[in-house]
Amino acid sequence: MNIRLRLSVLNFLLFAVWGAYLTSMGSYLHRAGLGEYIGWFYSAQGFVSLFMPALMGVIADRHIAAQRLLSICQFLSAIFMCVTGWIGMTQGQDIRFEQIFPFYVLGTAFFMPSLALGCSVSYNALGIARLDPVKVFPSIRIFGTLGFICSMWMVDLLGCQHDPRQFFVSAAWGGALTVFALTLPPCPVSGNKSGKTLASVLGIDSFSLFRDKQLRTFFIFSILIGINLQITNGYANTFISTAFNGIEAYADSFVSDHTNILISLSQISEMFCILLIPFFLRRYGIKWVIITALIAWVLRFSLFALGNPGSGLWMFVLSMIVYGVAFDFFNISGTLFIEKNTDECVRSSAQGIFVMMTNGFGATIGMLGAQWVVNRLVYSSDEVFARLVGWTSAWYVFAAYALTVTILFALLFNYNHQKES
Repeated sequence: MNIRLRLSVLNFLLFAVWGAYLTSMGSYLHRAGLGEYIGWFYSAQGFVSLFMPALMGVIADRHIAAQRLLSICQFLSAIFMCVTGWIGMTQGQDIRFEQIFPFYVLGTAFFMPSLALGCSVSYNALGIARLDPVKVFPSIRIFGTLGFICSMWMVDLLGCQHDPRQFFVSAAWGGALTVFALTLPPCPVSGNKSGKTLASVLGIDSFSLFRDKQLRTFFIFSILIGINLQITNGYANTFISTAFNGIEAYADSFVSDHTNILISLSQISEMFCILLIPFFLRRYGIKWVIITALIAWVLRFSLFALGNPGSGLWMFVLSMIVYGVAFDFFNISGTLFIEKNTDECVRSSAQGIFVMMTNGFGATIGMLGAQWVVNRLVYSSDEVFARLVGWTSAWYVFAAYALTVTILFALLFNYNHQKES
């Protein structure tokens, strides 16, 4: 099988695992009476990303080939996601936070390293085939977004975006990836060679990347930008499908009943935006690409504040469209920037650190902060219109934060880009 096709299947399956629950889990939790804990569930992804991607990156660099470790992680994640879904199904409306949360955490703990391992496996295979990652990888990564969309639609059309069956869908995709990952080109493993220091064996030396001022600044801003990443994944479905209930003008709207389909426009936008990355990186460089992403985050949150399922539906749609720029121009460009600015011997470790900064520190701080804002402004009232006003205020708070980070990044991140022809 052609290496591009094989890597396309890899990315399709990897993001299908995530797409089964990432945008709809908040809606399930709200309806199960766990709405006040939404931030904890999404921040769990961030918490495990503080150490799991970096740890697995070290293991992949030194002990177990990345494609084999990816298979192991997906197998364990699928098992724990099955348990999560089973608990949700058997407990129903009587479910308690402490019953389901630990198994969900274990599931995400073994999934999150897969994002970095998937990049390492892909870049390694492209290197073997002597293909330029900057030119080729975005057209491969687009199938990851397609997988995410297909999984979202499957969950929606099967009628399980509001119930725990979505975790079984995720586990099924994970089982397929467990097998497929073993068919990919082998990644190099350095092993425990004599003469290595304890820090090298444990992978602590990979943090020497922070000695480089440019990389250090980039990693710090990866945290600040990462704060934005999971907010709409955690709260968009809940907001659109519940905030307008009880308001006659928006009663029984298609958007409220099939929110996942509307949100999937975000991922459709990603598919097109991914293809723009090579051009923008070559012409404008990483700094302006990231600034563009940050401006898109400001628009993303502001349009949620202004939109509604009726006359303001176009604002929701536009918010979905700009998400492609907000997410891809940071995440995909970030992995390519790391790939181009680190040595091959710490490739998996460096990608793991990037995930740790964005989905670890960033997402954890972001979701716990967002939970505090939403609980304070939205769930502090039981009145429909008061909650709607609270949602509007919350989205403006998130937009103001994104704008602040945009200004700081423009002032503090220095990068001399040489435009390529």
